[in-house]
Amino acid sequence: MTTSVPDRPDRPGRRPKAPRRAVAASERTRQPTEVRRRLIVEAAVPLIVERGSAAVGVRDVAAAAGVSVGTVTYHFDSVQEVLSEAMVLHIERYYAALSEAADRATSGAEGLRLLIDALFTDDTDRHWRMWFDYWHAGDRDQAFARGQAERYASWHGEIRSLVERGVAEGDFRTVDPADFAVRFAALADGLALQRLRQAPPLTTEAARAHLYRLVEVELAAAAG
Repeated sequence: MTTSVPDRPDRPGRRPKAPRRAVAASERTRQPTEVRRRLIVEAAVPLIVERGSAAVGVRDVAAAAGVSVGTVTYHFDSVQEVLSEAMVLHIERYYAALSEAADRATSGAEGLRLLIDALFTDDTDRHWRMWFDYWHAGDRDQAFARGQAERYASWHGEIRSLVERGVAEGDFRTVDPADFAVRFAALADGLALQRLRQAPPLTTEAARAHLYRLVEVELAAAAG
């Protein structure tokens, strides 16, 4: 009688079977295109904040998103498209948070103070770096430039509405809100650039003080 011998993994002519790899749920279920695009754009935001858009390539974005380079190029025409959408996402979130804070203010004067405090903090250098990358991108793309113009118009509108509210509440003297918004936004941008370049050195406290001074000189209602 012949006794069968079980196959052994090391028996000549046979290869041991590789263990089956567990497949993550995210890999088993194909995500919709809009979800994949959003995940890739989200992953690009901190890269641009830390390095600047010029230093971020498609491989960096793919690695941060945990996908292949091919996945990025499938969903986007270029890495610039990814970076542009990431910058817009960051800017929109940032100013939406400022607007929400201003809307919760008990007065126009308090809302303007909240904006100033939020514009210059120990963490906002990251935002300002993105902001200037955002504007530079408009030089290469007219459609992107139109979006920037809309964003800036909205920002000016936020400042104007706070000034108008402060005038109506008697905290501010009567001024042209649109003119003030131009000067306020221009000073904020200039201070932000000086803050990033540190030429000459500028602290966040000093940057806020310059904006407070503008408000005091131009808007403070006369006593009594």
